[in-house]
Amino acid sequence: MTESRTATDESVTLPEFVRSLPKAELHLHVEGTLEPELLVRLAERNDVDLPWSSVDEVRSAYDFVDLQSFLDVYYAGMAVLRTPDDYAELMTAYLDRAVADGVVRAEIFFDPQAHVERGVGFPGFMEGFRAAMADARRVHGITSELVLCVLRHLSGEDALATVEAAEPHLDGVVAIGLDSAEVDNPPERFVDAFARARELGLRAVAHAGEEGPPSFITGALDELGAERIDHGVRCLEDTDLVARLRRDRVPLTVCPLSNVALRVVDTLADHPLPRLLAEDLVVTINSDDPSYFGGYVGDNLVAVAETFDLDRDVLVELAANSITASFLEDDVKQIHLADLDARP
Repeated sequence: MTESRTATDESVTLPEFVRSLPKAELHLHVEGTLEPELLVRLAERNDVDLPWSSVDEVRSAYDFVDLQSFLDVYYAGMAVLRTPDDYAELMTAYLDRAVADGVVRAEIFFDPQAHVERGVGFPGFMEGFRAAMADARRVHGITSELVLCVLRHLSGEDALATVEAAEPHLDGVVAIGLDSAEVDNPPERFVDAFARARELGLRAVAHAGEEGPPSFITGALDELGAERIDHGVRCLEDTDLVARLRRDRVPLTVCPLSNVALRVVDTLADHPLPRLLAEDLVVTINSDDPSYFGGYVGDNLVAVAETFDLDRDVLVELAANSITASFLEDDVKQIHLADLDARP
C-alpha cells in the first residue's frame, strides 16, 4: 500500500473502510444466521412450538458456556425451517447482510443431516438455497456456493450415507465440510465420507483446532485431505504444525467473536489472532454463526481492528487472504484482488 492510499483510507471511519474491502466469507453456517425475529416468524408460520415465547426470550438464550451449549440452542432453532420458502428467506437475509459488508464471494456451510432427520429432504432445502443464491447474484453480483457439512457427533457411516444421498443434488455445492461438536470426535472417523466426496468432485474443508487439540488439525489435513482449516486457533500449541501451515499456505478461517461467545478465549483481547499473524499464517476473518455470536463479518473485522489496533494495511491483507483462500477460479480471484488494490 502506498502512503497516499493509506492517507485516503484514514479519512473514512473504520466500519466504512472495512465495508469498502472486497472480501470472501469462508466460514459461515447458514443455519447460524437465523435471527430471533425470523425464527419466531417462521415458528408461527409453520406452527412449530419453541422453548421460548418471544424474541427477547430467544435472545436471552444466547449466553453460551461452550460449543455444546450453543449447539443445543442451534438445533432447537433449526426446527422452524420446513419449506423451500423458509430456506430461501434464511439465505436471502444472510446474503443481503453479506453484500452490505462488502462480501463478493460466500462459501456457505449447511447441515443436511440436521434437516433430513426432521423429514426435510434434499430437494426442499436445496431448492430454497439455490433460488436465493441465484437472486443475490442477479441483483447484487455476489457469487456463492455451498459447503455440505457432515456432523461429527454422528457416525462415519451416517456421514457417508449423507454424501451418497446428496449426489443427485450437488449443483451449487463446492466442497464437503466437517462440523458440530469437536470434543471426542476426531476427523479420522470420516475418511470414507470425504473420499467419496472427492470422487464426486468436491473440495474439502474441516473444522479442527477450535476446542479439539492440534492433532485434529493434522488429522483433517492428512486423513481428510482438507484444503482449509475452519477455526484452527489451537495450532499454536504445536510448533511443527505451525511451520507446516505456514510452509503449505493452508488457510485458517478464524471466527473471533465466535471464539469469545463459546469461551474458546475469555475476551477478544485474549484471542491468538496477533500470534497467528506474526507466524505469517494465511488467516481469514469470518462470522461463523453471526445471529448467535453477535456479529457478521464486518463486525468481526472492526472488532479485531479496534482490539488489536490493526493497521488498515493488515485489514487489506486479511481481505486479500479471503479471496485467495476461496474456491473461486484463479482468473476471478485476480479480478477481485485487482478491485481490492484499486479501491479509492
